[in-house]
Order: sequence, then structure tokens, then C-alpha cells
Amino acid sequence: MRISIVHSTVYRYDSPVFLEPHTFRLRPREDGTQRLSAYLISISPTPAGQTQCLDHDGNVIIQAWFSGSTPQLSVQTSFVVETHRENPFDFLLAPPDRVLPMEYAELLRAPLCAYQLAPPNPAVRELAESIAAESGWQTIPFLSALNLRLNAITHQVIRHEGAPLPAEETLRTGEGSCRDLAVLFCAACRAVGLAARFVSGYERDSADVDEGDLHAWAEVYLQGGGWRGYDPSRGLAVGLSHVAVAAAAAPLLAAPITGTYRGAANARMEFSIAMQVG
Repeated sequence: MRISIVHSTVYRYDSPVFLEPHTFRLRPREDGTQRLSAYLISISPTPAGQTQCLDHDGNVIIQAWFSGSTPQLSVQTSFVVETHRENPFDFLLAPPDRVLPMEYAELLRAPLCAYQLAPPNPAVRELAESIAAESGWQTIPFLSALNLRLNAITHQVIRHEGAPLPAEETLRTGEGSCRDLAVLFCAACRAVGLAARFVSGYERDSADVDEGDLHAWAEVYLQGGGWRGYDPSRGLAVGLSHVAVAAAAAPLLAAPITGTYRGAANARMEFSIAMQVG
């Protein structure tokens, strides 16, 4: 599937501010499931300097620093991505993948440790273990059942700003945004030993369903399949319609833009996302 996106974000300040260094995670990743055929980014004011590099999770980031004061910061990206994963289950399970709790091969335990941290709340653990028991403690049935259960028991809301809510709060209130559900999915997976991470990106239907907002989901590591995506806000395994940009154990490390400013000013964010398929 060929997906073209133009994404604009503007931070307006009610008085000029001095921008501290910022990190931009807006370049879609390139791997066996998606290919980036065109990409442009424009940052205003023009940074005094910038560098492009890979972070510890393999995300392409731009670190930029600025000089002088400004009444706004605007960022626009435009790109074309081709997605290729028609079948999200196109892999063979390795023996360690099949049953829960997950026991990864010894050589994988240290690299995956960061994605298994933060023991979940008792209520989240109880949910995960009950779904695992219903699924016969089988990994793939558990992941599918968890994905569908979270989609069924939560009311989805739109929150354009703010960090994801803690997993236990989303479970307790029964509502949350896509990023809240992604955090809850990750926590439930970690409760049964699965390595899971938060993913920020775009999804084909989100331009209509979420008023053109960014989208978030989760990925789980399987020895026979690598990182595999699950989207509890859609109740689907991730395939052609998702465009991954950044992934990390902690949501803040996958945020599209991070940075601060100096000055006695309030900030207002405006954004727009235009998407075309085909």
C-alpha cells in the first residue's frame, strides 16, 4: 500500500521564547515491512545547528539547537511510504514463543530487558493472567484475545496533548486514547513475560476516525517473528494500514517532538495531518 502524508505542527507562544535543544522523531522507519520513497522536513526558525542520528532503539532522530528568540516553532514533514506486510502472521513460532509465561533464549534476555521493566499493577496482572488462562497459556491466542478484550472493554477518547495515562488508570476508568491503550497493552504483555514496546506513527483510517491525529499501538517481540504490532484501539494485528515512525520501551522516547523553552510564555499547539492512499 502506498501512503502519502503531510504533517504540520506549530507551537505558538504568547511572547517570544528561547528554544532549548529539541529532538524530532518524525521520519518513518525503513525495514522489511515498509519502504520510505520520499521524505522532507522543514523546521522554522531554522536551527543554528542540527544532527541526524539513530537513538538506542534504532529510531532516526534529528537533534536541533537554536539561537535567538522566536514567537513560534513550526515543523512540517512530507513523505511517501510503501507498506508491505499483507499478512501480520507470516512467521513460524520458535519453541520459546509458544507458551506463557514467556522465557526468551538466554542471549536475548539482556537486550530485551528494557522492554520487560515496570512490573504492572495487580489489576493489570490479574487481567493478563486471566486472559492467558482462557487462551491455554498459548502466546498467539493470548495476544489476539488481549487485543480484542481491550478494544471491547474501553471507550476510546481523543486527547491531542499529554503523556499516556498509567495502565491501571485506563483499566480502572475503562476509557482512553490510542496511546493509553497501547501502554495498557504493553503492561499486560509484560505481566506474562513478553517484551513489549510503544509505537508512534500513522494509520490509514486515523485521518477520518481521529481527526487526523497521530496514532499509537504496541509491538511484542517473538523470537520467530521479531517485533510484531498489535493495535488495541482498532482490535487488529498491524499490517498494511500502519506506518511506524518511532518505537521505545517508554512512550516519551517515541514522542514525535520533545524539548523545552525559556521565557515567561504560554504555548498553544496546532497541527494538521493530510493523508492520501494509493
